[in-house]
Amino acid sequence: MDLLPRLLQAPASSFFLFGPRGTGKSLWVRTAFPDAVRIDLLDPAEFHSLQARPERLLERVRGMRDAGVVIIDEVQKVPELLSAVHLLIEENPARRFVLTGSSARKLKRAGVDLLAGRAAMRSMHPFMAAELGSLFDLTTALETGMVPLVRAAVDPREALAAYVGLYLREEIQAEGLVRQLRAFGRFLEAISFSHGSVLNVANVSRECEVERTTVEGYLAVLEDLLLAFRIPVFTKRARRQMTTHPKFYLFDAGLFRSLRPSGPLDQPEAIGGAALEGLVAQHLRTWISLRGGSENLYFWRTTDAVEVDFVIYGPGGFWAIEVKNTARVRPDDLAGLRAFGTDYPEAKRILLHRGPHALEIDGIQCLRVDEFLLSLVPELGPGDA
Repeated sequence: MDLLPRLLQAPASSFFLFGPRGTGKSLWVRTAFPDAVRIDLLDPAEFHSLQARPERLLERVRGMRDAGVVIIDEVQKVPELLSAVHLLIEENPARRFVLTGSSARKLKRAGVDLLAGRAAMRSMHPFMAAELGSLFDLTTALETGMVPLVRAAVDPREALAAYVGLYLREEIQAEGLVRQLRAFGRFLEAISFSHGSVLNVANVSRECEVERTTVEGYLAVLEDLLLAFRIPVFTKRARRQMTTHPKFYLFDAGLFRSLRPSGPLDQPEAIGGAALEGLVAQHLRTWISLRGGSENLYFWRTTDAVEVDFVIYGPGGFWAIEVKNTARVRPDDLAGLRAFGTDYPEAKRILLHRGPHALEIDGIQCLRVDEFLLSLVPELGPGDA
């Protein structure tokens, strides 16, 4: 598992690499730059030395005459280092810095300029199905997710359960991002019900018994730690009245399953449907990121609840994608895509399902979701394999 190649390509210049814990940033940079000088700020000795005197970085790098690439892991722990990095790049533009981090929040709070555009931005996401190849199994992905740290564990379920605790202990509590961990824990459970749904902050606030402003702050923490994202409504050339609230997703289907409580009154197909939609969302988001972010991810929903789960729009193409957790495609499953096609005949329409065969119905590609995910690579568009 550790040796699986990733689809991320390193830029030719210095760059930031942000991604949630456990997505394989450190392993990837070690593999991509085996001869680089590495400074790991998770090492207590390194952290305390450079926190006390960030200028020590200048001394160390200037003394490394053959150091072509310098890796600084978890750079957000000492934001002041970026001033030194900026100066070192000015002194020697040929030297490359690779700056990894699991949160941009502390860098934002410190008011740093992220090297004033002198470093590119890249993101590390959970595995894509195409990266796993024959190791990809849809059922496993829906139950324990695609985070490399979890998938590499002897007991992925146990590792997934510990994953939230890792963030609570090492990120949120250590950085003082929230005042009351118990209230934040209630929020995490409540927000799991919004996964794959239009986000209603007021409802979440009532559910976890905290103020609306507190919920907005908690959402910002999740997004700053790259644990969640929102997608906006597609409104270009809108012919109908559209909803205005975004949809919310946790960054990994396994994290959703870990946070989402279930009991005798819960319908397994509803939870499974949300997990499947989230798995597709994280793949589409990663695909866009790997292509350089020229496309954007949306959803489409009218005020009378006609909806398409995902819309991708940009220079590379225009796609509308619906996800159904069903083995049989029914006429009602195509209603949203048919309505979208009426308004946007230019769009390529795709329905993803769990049935045994690919179909084409009324100009709509109906593809097996597992085959679709395996074919999703930066060089191809959705459904082009």
